[in-house]
Amino acid sequence: MRWIEQLRFDANGLIPAVIQDAESGTVLMVAYMNREAVQRTVHTGLCTYWSRSRQQFWVKGETSGHFQRVKQIRVDCDADCLLILVEQQGVACHTGHRSCFYRAVEGDELREIEPDASHFSAWREDKSQP
Repeated sequence: MRWIEQLRFDANGLIPAVIQDAESGTVLMVAYMNREAVQRTVHTGLCTYWSRSRQQFWVKGETSGHFQRVKQIRVDCDADCLLILVEQQGVACHTGHRSCFYRAVEGDELREIEPDASHFSAWREDKSQP
């Protein structure tokens, strides 16, 4: 995986990863990865992140069942950000929304533009292991 050596990790050894639904194009979330998280993601085909608050790896879906199966990894022009296209099982946001970007700025207010997933049966998928 020579391409990983070309990535530009920050001073903390992290690189941001923008997670996008491969089918719809919806931006689902942003998380951080260190070199090992990138390697684990490539090896398993499931998004693995580095938790900055807990200082540990986490596989998206290992507790919620909302796994992210990697379809493609893209690297930006400066090699300091990843775009990962995924097949999202269930919701991506811990709040129960399909995307973490479920609020829009309107004037000086935030307005919810996407209801939580309990309103959409298609988003409530089986939580079994991948």
